[in-house]
Amino acid sequence: MLEQLKDLHAQALDELNKVNSLRELELWRVRHLGKKSSLTKILRSLAALPLEERRNGGAKANEIKRALESSLEEKKKLLQEALLTSPLESQTLDVTLPGRPLPTGRLHPTTQALKEICDVFKNMGFQVIEGPDVEWDYYNFEALNIPQHHPARDMFATLWIDAGIGGKARLLRTHTSPMQIRLMERERPPIRAIVPGRAYRYEATDATHESMFYQVEGLAVDKNITLADLKGTLFDFCRCLFGEERKVRFRCDYFPFVEPGVEVAIGCSACGGAGCRLCGYSGWIEILGAGMVHPDVLARVNIDPEIYSGFAFGLGVERIPMLRYGIDDIRLFYSNDLRFLRQF
Repeated sequence: MLEQLKDLHAQALDELNKVNSLRELELWRVRHLGKKSSLTKILRSLAALPLEERRNGGAKANEIKRALESSLEEKKKLLQEALLTSPLESQTLDVTLPGRPLPTGRLHPTTQALKEICDVFKNMGFQVIEGPDVEWDYYNFEALNIPQHHPARDMFATLWIDAGIGGKARLLRTHTSPMQIRLMERERPPIRAIVPGRAYRYEATDATHESMFYQVEGLAVDKNITLADLKGTLFDFCRCLFGEERKVRFRCDYFPFVEPGVEVAIGCSACGGAGCRLCGYSGWIEILGAGMVHPDVLARVNIDPEIYSGFAFGLGVERIPMLRYGIDDIRLFYSNDLRFLRQF
């Protein structure tokens, strides 16, 4: 039996040296260490031998089994390393080749317009503040001279979150104007601030309307502020954004929280004022609404309208790049189309 075990060990090692793949190695393991292998059969037959032969034969068989298992693990490691290194040895890598270029990130056109608008007003001395997207009915409507059942509420297609009583209903703000009230509640004049942020409307989406869009609200309150101050501020703003030669027009308009209210328009850049499809053949394009803060709004936040006055304005941010670059569909800003976004 000892001679048989010795021959079996030598034969197994000889076959192991010829193994060149993990698949062949598994077949070798089954053949020499599996349940039906010759070594396993010898171990099972030991019970029929005399005690002394059983002891010597069992010790030798287990020694050979451990040796073969150790040789198996070593061979497995060598084959696995070869599997990893062979592609590297067969292929060359030119480390002098330039790497793949990574695309440079850029700001979204809406973000660019927001930054530019804020920079213009900061240079005029306005501070930039932000407010909550989820707002109370009181701040969004009631404090701005738009009580319940007021027909002006029809101007705002409101996304309500929950119902409430006495201005306690919550909604997604329909404009950034609520921050006028919040700001005047906590600060005393003089006040000069702009409020950039998102606004929401429950309305059909088309080329000129989105359910979510950006606005910039502006507010100035102090003694002796007049409509001339409003006009001068917005004239300067329009010319900073659209050029020194751009014409600016003011016309009467209605907003519940200002009196008087004005609509601000600029001369159409596409036709030079002659009239075209972009401007509705009027030669003018409206860009924002504004007006003098209504005395009732000032009184509601405990600012005496006999002493103080102010002006407010609001503009849609997406409208600026649309006019500047001739973009005819506001939905392009939020379609995540890289072909569109990479142009800015």
